[in-house]
Amino acid sequence: MRAPSRPFASGTLTRRALLLTGLALGLITGPLAARPAKHPAANAAPLVSAEGMRVHRSLLTLDTHLDTPEFLAIPGWSIMDRHDTRRDFSQVDVPRMKQGHLDGGFWAIYTPQGPLTPAATRGARDAAIMRGVAIREMVAAHPAIFALADKAADAPKIAASGRIVVFLSIENAWPLGDDMTLLDTFYRLGVRISGFAHFRNNQFADSATDKEQWGGLSPAGKGLLARMNRLGVVPDLSHSSDKALDDALALSRSPVILTHSGCRAVFDHPRNIDDAHLRALSAQGGVIQINTVYVKAETSDPQRTAAMKALEEKYPDNGALDPAARAAWLTERRAIEARYPVINGPTFADVMANLLHAIKIAGVDHVGIGADWDGGGGVSGMEDVAGLPRITEALLKAGYSREDIARIWSGNVLRVLAAAEAEAAREAANPGG
Repeated sequence: MRAPSRPFASGTLTRRALLLTGLALGLITGPLAARPAKHPAANAAPLVSAEGMRVHRSLLTLDTHLDTPEFLAIPGWSIMDRHDTRRDFSQVDVPRMKQGHLDGGFWAIYTPQGPLTPAATRGARDAAIMRGVAIREMVAAHPAIFALADKAADAPKIAASGRIVVFLSIENAWPLGDDMTLLDTFYRLGVRISGFAHFRNNQFADSATDKEQWGGLSPAGKGLLARMNRLGVVPDLSHSSDKALDDALALSRSPVILTHSGCRAVFDHPRNIDDAHLRALSAQGGVIQINTVYVKAETSDPQRTAAMKALEEKYPDNGALDPAARAAWLTERRAIEARYPVINGPTFADVMANLLHAIKIAGVDHVGIGADWDGGGGVSGMEDVAGLPRITEALLKAGYSREDIARIWSGNVLRVLAAAEAEAAREAANPGG
């Protein structure tokens, strides 16, 4: 998700970056902190029943939008250590994944939208490649803990081996510039889902939160969609406009996904989608992955808003701070949280309202989970991934079977990915057809 932040500086890949990119493209072997959770709280998972935990532990659980790679570049921060949401505002690490029994998912290469200039776009390209390399380095550094997944069929095998599933995804295709063949490079890095736009329009699509420019997907966006189909990359329309979603539903030769979205019928926000689009998504074979952002209207505190804005202006790129400056940022951020706590904010019940509504409208075969961890997600009652068993228990109480819940947690997204793979194979076998 992420709120907009300072655009990347222009530049070219350094020698180290080129070396690491080469490693990421096949030589590595082996199986920024933006907007934090709204309700920092203890990391302990909320209690669930023994039966709820038994069912949850028996499932393959995948989240389709993990923004955690932004933390990987922070000096001294390790994915292997247990962190506290109240202290550093992170929501995902290996100990908490194990506590919440999250088997993995799609780790995002996120790029905030900057100016559509050649220099800025080159900088975005370089940063996106390095983010992908960082994810690969995380896996290479801990081969007993993580494993890269190449195909949908890899996920259950990796989870069965006791390792964490690592697919890559792209949030915002701006870094591709005017060369959509760069998607092939990201595919080789491990990207299997790609979005088009973010909070602002770009060269590929209109954003859900910007003024209409293209009337949906641009000509370049339609070309990018075709290339996704050719490669076996699932098109992601989260953050894109309703008309862009319409275009994708009409043009994509494989099902599309919304990796982290909500329901407009529950909370009328442009980032969410209405029931008509839920039905159209279902009819096309696609999936909406329910997030934990924009799940209810929130009361705005002008003082909190002003304090947060001042903090962002003081530290415009907090993920790139040196250790001392980052410590100062954390201290100031915690002080704001203590002085201006969120009042009447979203709760776990609001997340479930979105999830249950999506199931009701789209059907249980077309809904999943993409909570937007470390990208603005998290609610009171489910502050980090340690709380994920609550979702399984709530679905059981709502009358859904273990088989239904298994589809929601991973079966549906893996079906969509397998369909993308099948379409790519078909096009490879019939290049002119």
